[in-house]
Amino acid sequence: MSAGSHKLAVIGGGIAGSTIALNLAELGIEVHLLEAGPSLVNGPPACHLHAGGNLYRELDTQQCIDLLEQSLEMLSAFPHCANPRPTVLALPLEDASTPQALLPRLEHLRSHYQQLIEQRPELELIGKPEHYFSLYSREQLQALAERTPPAQPRCDDDWMIPLARQLDLNKLQFPLILVQEYGLSMLRLAASCELMAEHLPNLNLSLNSRVDALSRQGDKWQLTVTRGGEQQMLEVDYLVNACGFRTGSIDDQAGLSRQRMVEFKAAFLSHWPRPEGHWPEVIIHGERGTPQGMAQLTPYADSYFQLHGMTEEITLFKDGLVASDQQSAQPRLPSPLLSKIEQGWPEDVLNQRSELAIAHFARFLPDFSQAEPASKALFGAQQIPGGDPSRREATVSFADNHYARAEIVKFSSAPKAARLIAGELAELGWSVKPYQLLQSAKHLNKQQILSQARAIATARQLPPALAEIYGEFQA
Repeated sequence: MSAGSHKLAVIGGGIAGSTIALNLAELGIEVHLLEAGPSLVNGPPACHLHAGGNLYRELDTQQCIDLLEQSLEMLSAFPHCANPRPTVLALPLEDASTPQALLPRLEHLRSHYQQLIEQRPELELIGKPEHYFSLYSREQLQALAERTPPAQPRCDDDWMIPLARQLDLNKLQFPLILVQEYGLSMLRLAASCELMAEHLPNLNLSLNSRVDALSRQGDKWQLTVTRGGEQQMLEVDYLVNACGFRTGSIDDQAGLSRQRMVEFKAAFLSHWPRPEGHWPEVIIHGERGTPQGMAQLTPYADSYFQLHGMTEEITLFKDGLVASDQQSAQPRLPSPLLSKIEQGWPEDVLNQRSELAIAHFARFLPDFSQAEPASKALFGAQQIPGGDPSRREATVSFADNHYARAEIVKFSSAPKAARLIAGELAELGWSVKPYQLLQSAKHLNKQQILSQARAIATARQLPPALAEIYGEFQA
């Protein structure tokens, strides 16, 4: 039976749905990608490539290894999505843990990265393994503080100079840790997906398309889809549910139960007019949900910085973590949070949380108090399959009736989800080309993607600077 005799629908055009649809179309499947919004990859904010899971002290080592491997797969599939600059981890004096407690896991990750490269040299995508992480003592930072930041960083020390000159070292434990976890550009990911979709003839993309009903009829799925005010019927042999935090609503329509959680979170943009040099991402660890929750500073071009503060006054929200129940597979967010997703933010709430985010980081970087809120919030709801709210590595689950759910938590899990679904189709006897990781992005050039990403930024009322590549150095 030819691949063309099978049809597959993907509901949801976020990074999971887009990656799955593109990859399966490349493998010869006729794919219908249905997205309710006006563009692809327009979900919760993503700014970080978790190449080792080092933002999460609570994760076990295996999850961190999985995130490292998936991040390398993500960079292979979307070679233009990274902002290649390192991340610096620091612990406040009052933190209950120490930097030394992080080192065994970092050593394990470095060793695993070395093994991966020995097996597949093309995976050397975040620098040499021996440079995966570096330690900086107070004495080293005091010496670096005497240097002027270069126009373009060329080594780890160059990235540390601005921090050494401006961080309040009296409030931190030592050493500081620099690790090769890069930034991730959601805008360039969106641009890559849109450009690739244009060149795959067996990918049928439908934007502004809502699935109103679905049912299983014999060995087929029948979908009622509203496009442009008109209802249409679509019949397919396989259904992929990639609806992000609304995945449970499609499960309900399909009559399938599933345990999951949904968490509403937000990040805030700021403009700091006087940063010296090029900044790495900076993580100040802290206990989640307390006033001392982790502070995260993510740099972009033109002096823009994205901020997270893991407190209920900044990134987290009271009653923002909800779970499914026996009546529905769809966790129900409180109305005030759902209205932020569907209707936008009240200006006073946006400004208040933005100011608190700036103050939260300025505790350790006094001059950052001069930063100002910029643009709208970056926010959304993140699904977490199962009942463990700390889970960060997840991909896909299958039902028996030709139905799969993409349940990724981090963007970098999307290529693995596509690979698992391709394997499932092959086991079902579909005529699928031998699996290859998404190839289409390799045929796009940087300027094409940048131009499209800038246009997407403008359409989403975001600073075009967020589309630019930040950092070119690889250790």
